[in-house]
Amino acid sequence: MGIGRDILYGAGALVTSPLWGISLLRTGKWRTDWAGRFGKAACGVAPDRGEQSTRKRLLIYGVSVGEVNLVRNLVAELEQVEGLELVIAASTNTGFARATALYADRHAVLRFPYDFSFAVNRFLDAVKPDAVALVELELWPNFMDACAERDLPVAVVNGRLTARSFKGYRKIRRLIGPAFAKVSFAAVQTADYAERFIALGTPEDRVQVFDTMKWDTAVVEDTVAGAEQLAEELGIDRSKPLVVAGSTAPGEEQLLLDACPPDAQLLIAPRKPEWFDDVIKAAPDAVRRTAKQPAPDGQRVFLLDTIGELRMAYSLADVCVVGRSFTGELYGSDMMEPIALGKPTIIGPHFSDFADTMKALTDAGGIVVSDRPSDAIAELLKNKTMAAELADAGRAVILSRQGSTKRHADMLLGLLQLESQTTPGH
Repeated sequence: MGIGRDILYGAGALVTSPLWGISLLRTGKWRTDWAGRFGKAACGVAPDRGEQSTRKRLLIYGVSVGEVNLVRNLVAELEQVEGLELVIAASTNTGFARATALYADRHAVLRFPYDFSFAVNRFLDAVKPDAVALVELELWPNFMDACAERDLPVAVVNGRLTARSFKGYRKIRRLIGPAFAKVSFAAVQTADYAERFIALGTPEDRVQVFDTMKWDTAVVEDTVAGAEQLAEELGIDRSKPLVVAGSTAPGEEQLLLDACPPDAQLLIAPRKPEWFDDVIKAAPDAVRRTAKQPAPDGQRVFLLDTIGELRMAYSLADVCVVGRSFTGELYGSDMMEPIALGKPTIIGPHFSDFADTMKALTDAGGIVVSDRPSDAIAELLKNKTMAAELADAGRAVILSRQGSTKRHADMLLGLLQLESQTTPGH
């Protein structure tokens, strides 16, 4: 079956090559680790433990920046376990760079391969894990087959299967169903997600609701190291109001520029590097973070064209706006980070990828949902009492929902048969 899928993948890649080829050239993504994408380790092969070693090795795979950031607390929890080695893998260039920055000083960081059978076999032969943790989903058929052939337990952590994804998977259930059936344990975020995993083939007794680890990644604090230096280097005037719009998408820049009051500063942080230039097109005078020089006096618009500094930027804000939520083509971005920092936060009406999180926050009055950010921004900048109450309510929700990471860690240790853990399902 693996060869058949390889032919299918190859044919699909060939047919669509004009599209993805142009995209690679336009975005610069052709400059990537091609050897790693076909199963050769990009950041050092995980060291051989030797036949007599009793240590266990866990492979954790997160596709991109969001997933890599999500498992920070899980990695920290597992690092306390004696006799356990961790290997971190990511797919995208930004995800791999983030994983390298976070973990490469103490763990092997590898590029996760394309799902060609020869690539995943080469990858698993190099890593030799005792178990695999897939962050949120990422069930690739050839990879799951290769794990099954090696008797490797595969767990889904922080499992997530939106209605949109479920609809797509149902159309290819004959192709993807066996991969779902091979899941050893699925720790999912919600009951709805659990039902969808089961409907696609994961045995019911292997699926359990653990809530989302994102509640735990939201670090509740008032200041962030490096934030004031960021403000100084950009030239942000700390005596004037600052609106920070994070994880924005093309088409939202002009909306935000129009929404920001004339006496306030605006910092825009696009979700993807290839979207940085869209901000410059909308605001040619915006000061880029990578320019490495302070803005002139009176500068109003700033572009955070870096990866990994959004949290610092959020901590400087008087009001935060969460992007990818003002157009129907996208489905929201993580809103927990600014809320955990005690910031009054606004999001647009399109956030279906975060529906359960948003329900908890809106029920508690911890976030503003608006398709007219200009009105909400102006009100929150003017009414400090309202802004503080909004921020406090959001923080309280986050604190009340934390604890999922420990449950995930215990489940993974159970799969690895290491001591001092609860077993899956308990």
